[in-house]
Amino acid sequence: MSTALIEVRDLVKHFPIRKGIIFQKQVGAVQAVDGVSFDIIEGETLGLVGESGCGKSTTARLITRLLEPTSGSIVYNGVDIADANRRQLLPLRREMQMIFQDPYSSLNPRKTVGVIIGEPFEIHGIEHDKDKRRRLVQDLMEQVGLNPEHYNRLPHEFSGGQRQRIGVARAIALKPKLIVADEPVSALDVSIQAQILNLLRDLQRQLGLTIVFIAHDLSVVRHMCDRIAVMYLGKIVELADGPQLYDHPRHPYTGALLSAVPVPDPRLAKNKHRQVLTGDVPSPTNPPPACRFHTRCPKFVAGHCDVEEPLLDVKQGGNVAACHYPLTDEEIASRVPTAAA
Repeated sequence: MSTALIEVRDLVKHFPIRKGIIFQKQVGAVQAVDGVSFDIIEGETLGLVGESGCGKSTTARLITRLLEPTSGSIVYNGVDIADANRRQLLPLRREMQMIFQDPYSSLNPRKTVGVIIGEPFEIHGIEHDKDKRRRLVQDLMEQVGLNPEHYNRLPHEFSGGQRQRIGVARAIALKPKLIVADEPVSALDVSIQAQILNLLRDLQRQLGLTIVFIAHDLSVVRHMCDRIAVMYLGKIVELADGPQLYDHPRHPYTGALLSAVPVPDPRLAKNKHRQVLTGDVPSPTNPPPACRFHTRCPKFVAGHCDVEEPLLDVKQGGNVAACHYPLTDEEIASRVPTAAA
């Protein structure tokens, strides 16, 4: 049986909105993540996808405890770390590392590459001998495709793709079990994106990594992920294996996302129905009642979708989706023609 490295249950993160200069009275809250539950299986790549502002990055920071959750549990290797303090988290930091979205702002411009990659060794008191640490850092640079001779260069002397390789080297320095990659290729050129994605896949095989991969580019997620969770306005609306989700999405929001993906084959594109969502994403400070997607859903039924919240449940094909009226096979075929081809 597959072992869950992390079990997330009913995870909530609300950011308070305060008014006033002195007394700072709370007048509301941004419901960034609201009741999210999922497992991360050891050795897999789990994708988190959705529109900007849906809570993907906040979820990533909660998993790695860069943010403190409002409520819920995050069980890592059998230990609930949701309420762990800084001292308790320090040994776990070696096992959980993060690759950030922007390679330009995530590296200290005043430090050399050697210092940046070697910083985890210093923080955790590993290898005090400077010469041995230098060799470790240069081995890491070579492992991610950087020239070890550039040890003393500053970040501004590298391209965007090279900077992201520096971030990857820093993340794997302590041989972690879990890597959370928060849109690691969105700021890079397409040709460079493929190189970084292939690097991550190679490192996963070599080091036995478990990866949480966050992105908004569905083609990138399809290439990288074993399972995919779709988020909308702070909640997971669908979770399924990669091929199953792409070929047979059950939630209308997932179907709309996939219908927006360009199809390179003109014959398939001609028969494809584009599901254009109406309206804007509601404010996370005041989300719609019941199903949060009902204000934009093409299958909305008044008196049901806006009254009763759908729970994540197993649908046809094995997808887990939160929808009262999931997509039928006929609707799926019109939105995802590659599945019917």
